[in-house]
Amino acid sequence: MSPGLFLFLLLMTAVGLSAAMSGAWLAWRSTGNSGWVDTVWTFGLAAVGIAGSLLAPDTADAAFWRPLLVSALVAVWAMRLGSHIALRTRRITDDPRYASLQKEWGKDAAWQMFVLLQKQALVSVPLALAIVLAAWNPAPGLRLQDIFGVVVLIVGIGGEALADNQLRRFGRDSANKGKVCEVGFWRWSRHPNYFFEWFGWLAYPLIAIDLAGTYAWGWLAFGGPLCIFWLLRYISGVPPLEEHMIETRGDAYKEYQRRTSVFFPLPPKKGAML
Repeated sequence: MSPGLFLFLLLMTAVGLSAAMSGAWLAWRSTGNSGWVDTVWTFGLAAVGIAGSLLAPDTADAAFWRPLLVSALVAVWAMRLGSHIALRTRRITDDPRYASLQKEWGKDAAWQMFVLLQKQALVSVPLALAIVLAAWNPAPGLRLQDIFGVVVLIVGIGGEALADNQLRRFGRDSANKGKVCEVGFWRWSRHPNYFFEWFGWLAYPLIAIDLAGTYAWGWLAFGGPLCIFWLLRYISGVPPLEEHMIETRGDAYKEYQRRTSVFFPLPPKKGAML
């Protein structure tokens, strides 16, 4: 891949994600439920990634299947996560994270939300690029790395689905009303669903990297898992959700924070926050 082609790919990825998040803004405006933002983001990111993957140059006859493999993996990820968020959104009137921001913005909420979603589009570029760079790897044949990549994504999707199911079942039990979920993965991490989401993104660097050194662009795919970790751990995931949980669960959640790892699954501790 030439630098010029990479820059063109970068621009097209940014434009596609910007369009997707403009659609997310319209969905929010028409429904009043900001929960649809994450649904549109999931399917929009998948669409951009798959479109870019299927445009892979025909550099090796033996590697024609890699764009198809990557596209299939992205589609499975999007269907699982997107449908989960959509079903959750149908049961709520608004996402508490975005609702809190709207309250702060006041009369400027519409414009501020549009700006925020365009920022989300921009910071999502490394995610889409990780997908495309994996698909464009010209290495011929099925490598052990490719198999590992598939396994990693399956574990990520399966682990996140299981964590979401554990939380859903806990919440459906009326005896748990007002309590903090500490069953299954939630005993080991305060956000196991976020952890498995991040873990799954490690699949794309595994598929993209060519240790023989013929595809140096593949190393840039590490931007995907780095980006999603930063977003989930420090920006739009953990911080606003933990603030909401403290508001609704109070001291019970603070105690849960004290003994439970914030992100990476670890045995419960009696000491300081992890």
